[in-house]
Amino acid sequence: MAAFPGPEEADLVDALRRDPAFLPDLSVVAVDARGVVIGHALLTRLKIGNGRGLALAPVAVAPEWQRKGIGTLVVRAALDAAEQAGEKLVVVLGDPAYYARFGFGPAARHGVSGPFPVDAAYFQTLPLSGYDGTPKGVCRYPTPFAAV
Repeated sequence: MAAFPGPEEADLVDALRRDPAFLPDLSVVAVDARGVVIGHALLTRLKIGNGRGLALAPVAVAPEWQRKGIGTLVVRAALDAAEQAGEKLVVVLGDPAYYARFGFGPAARHGVSGPFPVDAAYFQTLPLSGYDGTPKGVCRYPTPFAAV
């Protein structure tokens, strides 16, 4: 997708869609009136300590559709689907100013950490209504993320 500077993220989407961690019912694609994909938000299974959660990534919107609410719509739709599916916790690595609008906050608040060094403000979690304080621990992303 043209929303990213190179092919890595598009390759990641393709690899995730072939991976057992991919959850098609929890991933959202937006299309324009012609049926052309203009945005997406993927949720994949993520291991957290001895439990499991979801990884929100990648999220992308075609450049000509950015700043028109498409990103907000696809992320909210994916998070709503996760809520309806009874999921507990979503992890995202991204801009805190953007993801705060959805309720994400520092992952450390929930005892969750990333598998690699990153500024703590960017590694975030969103507890859903079924969150009971677990899972906690280090996140282990699905194999396709290792290529990014």
